[in-house]
Amino acid sequence: MRGMTHRWLLPTAGPPAASDGAGTRAGTPGALSALAARVLAARGLGDGETGARFLEPKLADLHNPSLLPGVDQAAQRILDALNARERIAIYGDYDVDGVCAAAILHHVILHIRPDADVVAYVPHRIDEGYGLNAEALRKLAHDGARLIVSVDCGVTAREPALAARDAGADLIITDHHNLPSDHALLPHAYAIVHPRLPGSAYPFGELCGAGVAFKLAWRLATLAHGSERVAEPTRRLLLDLLALAALGTIADIVPLLDENRVIARFGLGRLRSTDLIGLNALIEAADLAGSNIDAEQVGFVLGPRLNACGRMGHARDAVEMFTTATRGRALQIARELNRLNDQRRASERAIAAQAVEMAEAAGMTADDRRAIVLACEGWSPGVIGIVCSRLVERYHRPTLLLQRDNGLCQGSGRSIDGFCLHDALESCADLLDRFGGHDMAAGLAVSADRFDAFAERFIALANERLSPDHLTPSLRIDCDASLEELTPDAVRQLERLGPFGRSNPAPSVRLTGVRLAGPPEPLGAHGKHLALRIGAGTRVMRVVAWNWGQRRAQLHAGDEVELVVEPKISTWNARRGGLPAVEPTLKDLARRA
Repeated sequence: MRGMTHRWLLPTAGPPAASDGAGTRAGTPGALSALAARVLAARGLGDGETGARFLEPKLADLHNPSLLPGVDQAAQRILDALNARERIAIYGDYDVDGVCAAAILHHVILHIRPDADVVAYVPHRIDEGYGLNAEALRKLAHDGARLIVSVDCGVTAREPALAARDAGADLIITDHHNLPSDHALLPHAYAIVHPRLPGSAYPFGELCGAGVAFKLAWRLATLAHGSERVAEPTRRLLLDLLALAALGTIADIVPLLDENRVIARFGLGRLRSTDLIGLNALIEAADLAGSNIDAEQVGFVLGPRLNACGRMGHARDAVEMFTTATRGRALQIARELNRLNDQRRASERAIAAQAVEMAEAAGMTADDRRAIVLACEGWSPGVIGIVCSRLVERYHRPTLLLQRDNGLCQGSGRSIDGFCLHDALESCADLLDRFGGHDMAAGLAVSADRFDAFAERFIALANERLSPDHLTPSLRIDCDASLEELTPDAVRQLERLGPFGRSNPAPSVRLTGVRLAGPPEPLGAHGKHLALRIGAGTRVMRVVAWNWGQRRAQLHAGDEVELVVEPKISTWNARRGGLPAVEPTLKDLARRA
């Protein structure tokens, strides 16, 4: 009996080693447990030098920002604007990545020239929608901005770029989203800073918007100092800004490899000691002060609070919190984010229930319709992106959800590996009013009278490009392990592979030869989750099975099973005065015949 409808991708590493000493590899820092060494090997990192570089990233591994296309031209123009006392407007996006990117650039500009005339602008998600807005650019120019710098948006904004030029403002675009397929359609701007521009020699193309903004801030700082080495106060600021870049990197779900891994690792480490008032306020309001904040807490605690501001209110408040707010004002905003996040969760649950019912009624969850495309009045455009993710998790197919209002449908989409959302939308461009994004996520708008035609074409594209196998989620297994190997020390060794996220998931191991040592115990409200006791030999361990409550009757004491688990250290016992214990999370289960 397979517990979930997963395709198990079998381990590529060998069986458990005979002794822990077999895990030590030349060139790898410190002695690794055999389990950690097998996981590294399964991920192609078994070579000593490669493994050492992965386990111990250094700030020196960050690529030279001058390699980034357009960055020198952009930094020089900003510095010229500062010297000429011109007003600079930073135009951000309303998600975590955009907010953090705007704050990064704002801080470094004011650090270089504390009396700089700099303003930050973030569009309203519902009233203005995603990306550069021609009317807003004209307004910024009318109010005196001679230089406008976009962050996390703009690389497809051809018409708005022309509006900025006609209004008398130089426009610098910094972005990371997918380029137009026809590079001749790139916007006409003073400079475009993007790691994947045509002809780019930049070594890594997967930076997020905050990562690109950090590279521009770094180059601006070195240019202002006239040296690759900056003064100590500037260095401290850049390290603090690395924390904001880490928030954007993790929340935007870019691959946590190469320099994204460096940004995330060192940025997370900076969260406990940051001098940024707004960041400290956010952490305090989320009850994480003094904690070792990891990628999971960014993804599930801090990120949703920042996103809630743009989804349920106005993201300019989050930008204010991160830039100009006093401590008192920052705490006020951070507490308001808590309230908005609670409101967002309630709205999300209601929309998700309705979307599930509509998708199943329309036959969009069957094999012959391999995408979900729905529009409904009353859905909040600020929430439906999250609901898209929930439906992708549930049905494992591309999902687009849009709000229908006054003849226009606008919303968001999320995708699965193997289906580029941006490319599919580009194939429907003649039916769309606007769209933008990347492989896995996008925003779009379509006239209500063209929605049905768009939905049918998009679903036809999904049917053509996806096989039924694509609709079955795969569960990657790093290696086999024995229950005896899951000691606290061995699991802590696995944590050295973090931060975990896209392209670097938390280790997943298969346990064989184990039995359920007792009946499953319900956890959480209404028994939504389960706690399983598993045993092998004399060893018994508790495993947490999130959202497995409905399977309780299928699991019986004494069953011989194979489990795929994510090894973790639980601090629950430590909080109660005991010792931390290994408490894996169940990913899947199969009963042995």
